[in-house]
Amino acid sequence: MIRPTTATDLTRLVAEEQAGSRLPSVVAGIVRDGELVWSAARGTIDGREGSREADEHTQYRMGSITKTFVAVAVMRLRDEGRLDLTDPLDKHLPGTDVGDVTIAQLLSHGAGVQAETDGPWWERTEGGPWRSLSTQLGRRHPAGQRFHYSNVGFGVLGELIARVHGRSWSKVVSEELLEPLGMDRTTSRPVAPHAHGLAVHPFADLVLPEPEHDGGAMAPAGQLWSTVRDLARWAAFLGGRTDGLLSAETLAEMCLPLVVVDVPGAPWTGAHGLGVQLWNDGGRRFTGHGGSMPGFLAEVRVDVETGDGVVVLSNTTAGLSRGFAAGLLDAFAADEPRTPPVWRAGSVPPELFELVGHWYWGATTYELRAAGDGWLRLGPAHGAGRASRFRPDGDGGWVGLDGYYAGEPLRVVRHADGSVSHLDLVSFVFTRTPYDPRAGVPGGVDSAGWH
Repeated sequence: MIRPTTATDLTRLVAEEQAGSRLPSVVAGIVRDGELVWSAARGTIDGREGSREADEHTQYRMGSITKTFVAVAVMRLRDEGRLDLTDPLDKHLPGTDVGDVTIAQLLSHGAGVQAETDGPWWERTEGGPWRSLSTQLGRRHPAGQRFHYSNVGFGVLGELIARVHGRSWSKVVSEELLEPLGMDRTTSRPVAPHAHGLAVHPFADLVLPEPEHDGGAMAPAGQLWSTVRDLARWAAFLGGRTDGLLSAETLAEMCLPLVVVDVPGAPWTGAHGLGVQLWNDGGRRFTGHGGSMPGFLAEVRVDVETGDGVVVLSNTTAGLSRGFAAGLLDAFAADEPRTPPVWRAGSVPPELFELVGHWYWGATTYELRAAGDGWLRLGPAHGAGRASRFRPDGDGGWVGLDGYYAGEPLRVVRHADGSVSHLDLVSFVFTRTPYDPRAGVPGGVDSAGWH
């Protein structure tokens, strides 16, 4: 549990946001260690005094957070061997004008597919079937050239899921994700108690109802409704508590920044992975997604390193302060800093112990450390530089997991007597002393030596 003073501070921030931004209602929650440790709500479901107060069980339309569920369903198909991310769309969904784009490009908004349907605006009008959407598919940029957010692309991915599974994308998400995770208040259409989608007049304290509808073939781009309590469970999922529904390796793969969100004149702080939105905020990395539909704004954001997460839902078309969700998470982290786990001595196999210590790439000093998980960690002894973790490859060598050396082989080279000579890392030679002439340094070592 969090301290009462922390809860008071966070609840005050919610109240200030609701009043200051003129939100009919706003609900927020904080997740730590997989649990909803705090939540607060302010306002009523229709913005009027005397109506039902919003709470953690009130449904809101989550908008594009829906895309993260679609993406996980696609990744599960990949892990089952039923498709590959490099597959062109035509392999599974033939007959469109964008059949050469890959599944990975669609997931990461790098396919160049048009952002929206040709019209009318799908977010405010009843959706049609796949055959209607399929005739509208076009591209705005060559595939793989740049980031171009595409709601249409996720309509395509929803149909892809349906074709491979033989049942609708929403049934797949419900049966394979929502039910196992206990997210029984997450649905494709609103179920009471739910908030009403509203627009707030910019210059008067008035509200206007926004339409609610079935998005049809475009529903995978933003159809789902949920609550703070249910989305807290999803934040825990994105933070690593997947309950065996997705491997840790696949989740990490989804959260790699593949396509940078390039805003002219601004530093790169945002990117997209495989169906998830990514933020780089002051050196801290976050995953999740924002959501907006007429009448609703939402965000799920999770600290990749700590797993702490925040959920914010509001029933307004515009007005929720940019950065409000991130600010709540920052305030929580400041008031409730994590206590480091207790360090305990472990066992290091002899074959690892003989490798640890200082190594030299040329004249640059590196440190190789062994951890209790049986992995090695290589990094510069001073300052920044290429660093990576390495896990055993099962064949006497090692393979890199991070950064420059991700996927690259590390090999231990020994002298005839079995003692360690040097490390060969993707042809880079690391020696126990700078430019050790006995280690076969590429290009040789000057016979005159150091002078």
